[in-house]
Amino acid sequence: MLNKALHTSWLRFVTLLASSFLGAFAINNFVVPQGLYNGGLLGICQLIRTLLSEQLGFSVSGIDLAGALYLLANVPLLVLAWKTLGHTFVGKLIVCTVSNSVFMVLLPVPPQPLIEDVLTSCLVGGLLNGFANGLILTCGGSLGGMDILGMYLSKKRGFTVGRFAILYNAVVYALCLVLFNANTAIYSAIFSVVSSVFVDRIHQQNITAQALIITKNHDPELPRRIINEVGRGVTAWEGEGAYTGDGVRVLCICLSKYEIEQLQQTVRRMDPNAFITVQEGVHVSGNFPRHLS
Repeated sequence: MLNKALHTSWLRFVTLLASSFLGAFAINNFVVPQGLYNGGLLGICQLIRTLLSEQLGFSVSGIDLAGALYLLANVPLLVLAWKTLGHTFVGKLIVCTVSNSVFMVLLPVPPQPLIEDVLTSCLVGGLLNGFANGLILTCGGSLGGMDILGMYLSKKRGFTVGRFAILYNAVVYALCLVLFNANTAIYSAIFSVVSSVFVDRIHQQNITAQALIITKNHDPELPRRIINEVGRGVTAWEGEGAYTGDGVRVLCICLSKYEIEQLQQTVRRMDPNAFITVQEGVHVSGNFPRHLS
């Protein structure tokens, strides 16, 4: 199902909406009822919402203002995304950001936590939120906020989105420590770390793979198709089958796990009998662009 969602436009759209809902559900049901705070830009919006409510007495009955504030705060970041991350990505970003913000506003926050134990709430909420964010990133979208900078650094500097999230979350939870208390900051940080680690486990674009294709098809059109359709470079050399003595061509491609199925489809169309091996988790340095969608 996940692989189909990655390569079918309407399934990607459904996955983005479902993941946006799951992320909002995790925050509204496991984070907010415990008086905890999300990381990143949403965490800042939650802090502002709390200060508006407690210090100024400004609140709207039945509505979490953090979702509305988060949507407004994302507007200037869309400009950065439009200029640096591509128009297709920005389209998905708008879908995810708007839907997630609306879900956070509309989903009711239970008066009592679903799970009384604060640590368990952090772990369950972090797993659900990280799973949702990882799916969104894998489908080429984003929930906006500081994830935009994380995706930018992932593309330009090789950072993973989850690791970058841990860094900027430290600032948010330092504010929680100053404004509230140590328990609030510590449990909020636990939620954030669990969520960020799970994002990197789900986000397949951060998993690098090496594919070897052994084929008797010596037509130069095959590597050209791979370059054009998958968007990765190809290294080719001539080989010989040890058993048959027949001449073969070996193609070597480094790519992300997200692109493996596209590579296999491209090769099978040109040579159904090609032998393909894939090794995941290889280390890559040098000119290896990270594709965002």
